[in-house]
Amino acid sequence: MAQAMKIAIVDDEQDMRQSISQWLALSGYDTETFASAEDALKVLGPDYPGIVISDIKMPGMDGIQLLKKLMGADSTLPVIMITGHGDVPMAVEAMRVGAFDFLEKPFNPDRMSELAKRASNARRLTLDNRALRRELSGGTQIMNKLIGASPVMERLREDILDLGQADGHVLIDGETGTGKTLVAHALHAVGSRAGKKFVLVSCAALEEEALAKRLFGPMMPEDTQLPAIEEARGGTLVLEDIEALSDTLQARLLSVMNEQGTPAETRIVAISNLQEAGKTSEDVLRPDLFYRLAALRITMPPLRQRGEDILTLFTRLSEQFAEEYGCEAPQVSAQEAAQLLQAPWPGNVRQLINIAERAVLQSRRGSGTIASLLMSDHEEMQPVMTTEGKPLKEYVEAFERMLIDNTMRRHKGSIASVMEELCLPRRTLNEKMAKYGLQRADYL
Repeated sequence: MAQAMKIAIVDDEQDMRQSISQWLALSGYDTETFASAEDALKVLGPDYPGIVISDIKMPGMDGIQLLKKLMGADSTLPVIMITGHGDVPMAVEAMRVGAFDFLEKPFNPDRMSELAKRASNARRLTLDNRALRRELSGGTQIMNKLIGASPVMERLREDILDLGQADGHVLIDGETGTGKTLVAHALHAVGSRAGKKFVLVSCAALEEEALAKRLFGPMMPEDTQLPAIEEARGGTLVLEDIEALSDTLQARLLSVMNEQGTPAETRIVAISNLQEAGKTSEDVLRPDLFYRLAALRITMPPLRQRGEDILTLFTRLSEQFAEEYGCEAPQVSAQEAAQLLQAPWPGNVRQLINIAERAVLQSRRGSGTIASLLMSDHEEMQPVMTTEGKPLKEYVEAFERMLIDNTMRRHKGSIASVMEELCLPRRTLNEKMAKYGLQRADYL
């Protein structure tokens, strides 16, 4: 039992709160109780390190309303609902909204402990994976995380270094899951504002009134957070889903940008996540705002255009997930390498992260294939390959490079061990490493 996992108990009846808390505390959980949904919402945020058990029928804000609020803030937060005997419609509604499960009064304490254990394990996995993904998109060595030797990635790194040194506003666009937020971090990290504030706001996550207040204020006396435009002064303000800004807020943003002059006090990096077919950020933004933002522009390359970067990324990700789960990373066969290279990757790097994690999990169980993961992700992918084929030579070289890279990494740069495992003479190994740009020093 993990001692650090919390359980928030929300119930207006004191006796019920105490009995649930005492029983779960005996099972090793760290419990905290709330007499109302309103009180609970003051504590329960998107990264709450635990789960929630809540009664449905409560005065004021009821359990269903609380559940909707919690799902809006973090849809992965496990919430177990307690219903009265015969309240089937309420239980069905709770599950529809996103409840993890429900308990019917009078409930068996052992059943509650079992649900709490399952929900806690799911929550721990979610938080661990979330921390890993944040690590992948942050840190002082941010440019090193833009992995890949393909021409489009070389050009992307050059663009980031060039635009990072510039001081104008930037528009980042491209397909979903290509790493636009990671590039925004990189632009900030390599520029003169690196030591200043980096503030990120999702324009699609808030309703217009709340978004206007978050961006521009005014703030109330009880507010502890400055408006984002002020909070990021001297640094970088990243606006995700810029296309979600209403015409009114677009006009206010443009007005603020015009007032700042050149160089801007706060650098705006706008991220466009348009997913509608045939639509671009130019179609949905005011022309004057679009041209102010797009004077400096980065369009992210889709994963399917990055060639053998796909295998490099898959290897690194699967190694990281294998370390997280305490198991060996799966070995990729030549056929699986070809399938990874041929897949269309509509979800781009984000999809590859999910595939790598699931490949590690199924390898730990000793079952499943990468092809089955690709097919289950997108059933319409028949067959699992792009519309454009590649010469066989490219697939062979990509697999050969991945195999040498993986073996060098596993043996920590021991040439003798790699020669023995791959049955290669030293000269041949040296020639292939030179051909693929692999250096022994990188593995020591």
